[in-house]
Amino acid sequence: MELTNEQWSLIEPLLPPHKSHPGKRARPAQNDRAILNGILWILRTGAPWQDLPRKYPPYQTVHRRFQSWNKAGIIYRIIQELA
Repeated sequence: MELTNEQWSLIEPLLPPHKSHPGKRARPAQNDRAILNGILWILRTGAPWQDLPRKYPPYQTVHRRFQSWNKAGIIYRIIQELA
């Protein structure tokens, strides 16, 4: 299951903006929607992070974003909005 456009439009405002680092070389930010779809896949299946399918961003990125968003209470708000 992937987020529908309607679900994404409800959730996107809950996500923090990406930080810019002027003068520093950094990797481009990963797509938040793809990351959230990966997080939801893990939560739905109960699979280990390493088993995240390749259609999602790297599992390390998805896990790191999950930890950050969970600590900030964002995952809870997303789940509430989807419910």
